[in-house]
Amino acid sequence: MAVAGVMASALVVGAGAQAVTLHEPEAPLLPASFGDWKQTDLMVPLVPAYSLVNANKDALEESGPERSAIADYARGGRTIHAEAIQFGDRTGAVSAFTLLERAGMRPGKELGSTDAVGAGVVLFTAGSSVVLVNGVTEQDIATLKPLALGLPKVPGNKGVAPLLPTLVPSAGYVPASLRYALGPETYAAEGGVLPSRSVGWEKNVEAVTAQYADKRGKETLTLLLYPTPAIAGSFAKAIKDETAGMGAAFADARVRREGPLVMVANGSFSGDEAQRMIENVHMQEIVATDGDMHPLFRTEAVKTYSLLANIAILSGVMMLAAVLLGLFLGVGRAWFRVLRGKPAAVEVEFLSLHLAPQNKAPEFEGQGAGNGDQG
Repeated sequence: MAVAGVMASALVVGAGAQAVTLHEPEAPLLPASFGDWKQTDLMVPLVPAYSLVNANKDALEESGPERSAIADYARGGRTIHAEAIQFGDRTGAVSAFTLLERAGMRPGKELGSTDAVGAGVVLFTAGSSVVLVNGVTEQDIATLKPLALGLPKVPGNKGVAPLLPTLVPSAGYVPASLRYALGPETYAAEGGVLPSRSVGWEKNVEAVTAQYADKRGKETLTLLLYPTPAIAGSFAKAIKDETAGMGAAFADARVRREGPLVMVANGSFSGDEAQRMIENVHMQEIVATDGDMHPLFRTEAVKTYSLLANIAILSGVMMLAAVLLGLFLGVGRAWFRVLRGKPAAVEVEFLSLHLAPQNKAPEFEGQGAGNGDQG
């Protein structure tokens, strides 16, 4: 357990001067207690079958882990086992979550930003952290909410969720099949179907793989998001050329580019159905340009535009409310005067400063005499 207060201090002695640097301790990743659950001595003698310890280490490294923690919690004679990893940003946490999520888990929609529930386990993200809890029942899930709320918060752009996973179509999607990768190790561990050399990981690409199954057959959808449309265009051509010779699995594959996004559909769908699938994926959230603007910046620009639009709408509503209030008060005043037997409106009274001449113009001696009077 961390001790509150100053955890470490450094004393630097200079020429005739001393400087002291104090380092505040980080809050523990997993708390001493949350809700009715109290941390206890580790009761699990062996690593659970479903554990972060068993995850692909190289793939997790691509997500940028910063620290981890494990703890057991007890309540009412029962014990649960919690494991957590904090990453550098929310993007890394989402990638690690999809790496760790297992087929057959259902969305919980109760904890953190993303969660999945399986037999006796709950996996969820909160901020830039991923937490796996073993030994839970359905009744325990709601009690984990304080744990999710107490995890470290992520400031600024580091707390922005990645855009790419939100572009996956919903029709025919196989639950818990979405995988989000930030590097070749994660992409391979998550079952990516394209050769790494054709993806271009050195260009800071992001990749999503999702599975589809319905009456059309089974299909794999791959989405690749590049920094610029120009880079995306060159890799779209390379992927199309390479998949043409990759056998029956890519016989009816289709490739399409939209701005910085490259889409690939391959599997047992007919060519027309595969084309229709990728035609339904659009970059609606960002503006595709040929510049080097990072997708995250575009997302922030959209948020700024939305904020300004909401301010304009609010201003318009307030102006309309002011007009309606004025009409209401005016009609109410007229109605009140009529009830008192007075006319609804009153004659407007004008105030005058009486600046027009008020006296007769003065006459001077000789002013009215004819010309003969003048000497």
